[in-house]
Amino acid sequence: MPYDIDKPDEEWRAELSPAEYAVLRKAGTEPAFVGEYTDTKTTGVYSCRACDAELFRSDTKFESHCGWPSFYDPKDSDAVELIQDRTHGMVRTEVRCARCGSHLGHVFEGEGYPTPTDQRYCINSISLRLTPDA
Repeated sequence: MPYDIDKPDEEWRAELSPAEYAVLRKAGTEPAFVGEYTDTKTTGVYSCRACDAELFRSDTKFESHCGWPSFYDPKDSDAVELIQDRTHGMVRTEVRCARCGSHLGHVFEGEGYPTPTDQRYCINSISLRLTPDA
């Protein structure tokens, strides 16, 4: 899929920290329970750390106890792109930023989450930037 923001790999590498680059551009995963937003209760908007596209609102964030920030719905239906992920011997649904294609995490469905959508968007903190409400 073509993205609104399409930069050469060298440019992403120069703009992002090594840890951000590993997750956002190489589909890595930060360790569980260490991300800055895992337990955050601050109200606001979570944006893509690579391109600042608004992705999730804090009112859809919930405690899933999975080790990463969890949301039950994106801010807008077209804010994220969902792609089948068959890595690591599993079939999962990868979540990417629809604006720049950066890896955010994975979404899981039908596992009995106490949410209006029965979904858990399990997102790496390092993929996000929180802008608190004024």
